[in-house]
Amino acid sequence: MIKIVVASGKGGTGKTLVATSLALVASEDSVTAFLDADVEAPNAALFLHPRLEEHLLVERLVPEIDANRCNHCGRCAEVCQYNALAVLPNQTLVFSEVCHSCGSCARQCPQGAIREVPQAIGSLDVGWVDTSLSFVQGTLEIGQAIATPVIRAVKRHAREAGWDRFSVNIVDAPPGTACPMVESLRGASVVLLVTEPTSFGLHDLRLAIEVARDMLSLPVAVAINKERSDNTMMDDFCRAEQIPVVLRIPLDRRIAVAYSQGIPLVQALPEYRPKLAEVLQNLRRIATEDRT
Repeated sequence: MIKIVVASGKGGTGKTLVATSLALVASEDSVTAFLDADVEAPNAALFLHPRLEEHLLVERLVPEIDANRCNHCGRCAEVCQYNALAVLPNQTLVFSEVCHSCGSCARQCPQGAIREVPQAIGSLDVGWVDTSLSFVQGTLEIGQAIATPVIRAVKRHAREAGWDRFSVNIVDAPPGTACPMVESLRGASVVLLVTEPTSFGLHDLRLAIEVARDMLSLPVAVAINKERSDNTMMDDFCRAEQIPVVLRIPLDRRIAVAYSQGIPLVQALPEYRPKLAEVLQNLRRIATEDRT
């Protein structure tokens, strides 16, 4: 089994374009799971058109203060690393938006005045694209600030459903290099970083490599989207960093038109099927070499 996380240092590079077509090609030969972990803006379903069979709530635990037992000693605020509690002379306030549900406040309260209550923060939509391609999408509730619990729920559902034993797992990660992206990368066999040949793309690719390769010690490969023959900055950088470029997608109006209509790359331009099949082989090889 190989778990491929498709990520990017910035938004708009074509991460979902690559991830969805990679999943469609993988499912032609192997049972595949697709996990849309871009929970703040999930959009893979617009291209894969899954038959959704389940809609599940995602909850997390947040503290609730028993005013009759609380003596406002301040211990809960002391142990909270995220400043989610504020203790006033006659009141203890909870800021659930920044709570990370670690449970320290409830365990450390000398009066036993804190209990944890479930709060809905998002949802999962689960189904199948076809008999060889399963699908789960996480969606963060509007107004919620912390995406990682929903991403964990996406991965947990795949694990509990047994999908993590499928031949291929493909995770569409959130853009950027913050906590949601890091959570998506955990447990990956290999990370495919999708980038574009711009100064912003290069800057954010550097950050993504620092997180995936240097901090998490994961093998990485690069896909260059919107490539132009007169721009070699990405090749120069990847060569210097000894990072393989496994896919090149030229700047092509046909791709943009198809994408705007919700048509996957391999359906709009079938000539990309063998290229993406080769990408899968290369990613397997990179993951295997890293393990050895």
